[in-house]
Amino acid sequence: MAMTDVLNAEDIKKAVGAFSAAESFNYKKFFEMVGLKKKSPEDVKKVFHILDKDRSGFIEEEELKFVLKGFTPDGRDLSDTETKALLAAGDKDGDGKIGADGT
Repeated sequence: MAMTDVLNAEDIKKAVGAFSAAESFNYKKFFEMVGLKKKSPEDVKKVFHILDKDRSGFIEEEELKFVLKGFTPDGRDLSDTETKALLAAGDKDGDGKIGADGT
């Protein structure tokens, strides 16, 4: 499954482009711009599984660094600071990874 099977390609392009500068990534705004906030829980899980490259059932810090590339190959890598901020926001149980259910 491709990200464009769930989200609009033009929305993805605009969102990734909006955060192309280093240290500019804002995960709340990004997820809003790609249309993820309007998607059903089932669609959100589909996106999660696309981003979970190693199919572990979790998105670990190393996978988060490349989250923008998960939406489009043209995306940049997140900085360590941006990656840690995204992990902290999504890691509800403090185990260093994000599960499909938000833990």
